[in-house]
This record gives sequence, C-alpha cells and structure tokens, in this order.
Amino acid sequence: MSQIALPLLTARGAETIVLGASLTPVIEALQAAERWPFRTAILAGPPRSGKSLLARWFAESGGGEVIDDADTLPENDLFHLWNRAQADGRPLLLVSNRAPGSWSIALPDLASRLGSALLIEIGPPDDELLAGLIGEHAGRRGLVLGDAVLAYLLPRIERSHAEIELLIETLDRLSLERKAPVTISLVRDALAERSGEFQPRLL
Repeated sequence: MSQIALPLLTARGAETIVLGASLTPVIEALQAAERWPFRTAILAGPPRSGKSLLARWFAESGGGEVIDDADTLPENDLFHLWNRAQADGRPLLLVSNRAPGSWSIALPDLASRLGSALLIEIGPPDDELLAGLIGEHAGRRGLVLGDAVLAYLLPRIERSHAEIELLIETLDRLSLERKAPVTISLVRDALAERSGEFQPRLL
C-alpha cells in the first residue's frame, strides 16, 4: 500500500490520499493540465471516491480553477466558465459524480464544448488501492486489522469507495458493542450485516 500526503491544509490538518494503480492515471492527468483540450477537464467518479480532495489539491497546487458539482450549475454559468478558461488561459476542472454524457444539457453549443473536454474518471479501486483504503479508514478509527483479517476481507468486500467506508464503520460499531478486537468472525458478521443477511446471535 502507498500513500502521499497532499500539499493541502484543512481544519483537520494535512489530508492524505491513498494511491493504487487504478488512480495513477487520474493523478497524472491532473498534473498535466497544460495538455488538456481547450484547457478544460471533467473529473467524474462515484460518491466518496476522493474527487473533492483531488480537486482541492489541484486548486491549491496552482493547477487551475475548480468547480464542484458542476452538473448542477445553470448552463449559462457553465458556458461562461468555459469561455473564461479559453480567454484567460487558465485550466478549468469541472467535478461531478457523473460523466458529462449523462448530464441534462439543452444548449447544443455547451454540450459540444463539454464533449471536447478531457474526461478523467475514477473507477473501482484495484487491489492495492482497496487494501490502502481499508487500512486508511480503519486507522482513522483506531481499528487494528491483522494480515489474516485483511486477506479474508479483500476478496469479499464490494469494490466501492463508499462501501469500504461503510463497512469499516460497521466493523468499528460491532467491535465497540462486543468489546472485542476485529477478527474474521467479526468481519463475517459485518459483511453479512452490510448485505442484509445478518442474523443476531442469541445470548
């Protein structure tokens, strides 16, 4: 597992993003804004996949202007932002949960412009990123996951950034409720609860 501490300070201190092979092309694309077509890119990915953190890192490092939830903006505002990026020569990064093909765009000229932008998509985590995210979320909660627990969990967890976070939250709660460390048995119950198949044990 590998991590980089982004040069970004927040109320919680320095943010950290976990890296894996599936995220490397995203980082590389954000570091090459000077090569974006029409100086515009769209960063798209599922909820909790780190889009906003990556976008803040991009902005704080001087990469360009960032617009979060871009698909919710009025079309005229988006048109103005795109034109300003061309006039000022400053890269524009639009962030959304959805790729532009699924946005509801009525203005043909705007649809054409967005279609010409570079699409940077965050896909499902690879094995390295999956392990790193599990470790990062567990570490934030003070949970210790041994090698055997991690080996059991990796092939069974849904490859979703949001689900990883929710599963670790469930593990933390079960561990506190039972006053027990994280074992394979506890992981099994957490996975069953997340899938809706959990049956409470009779005491």
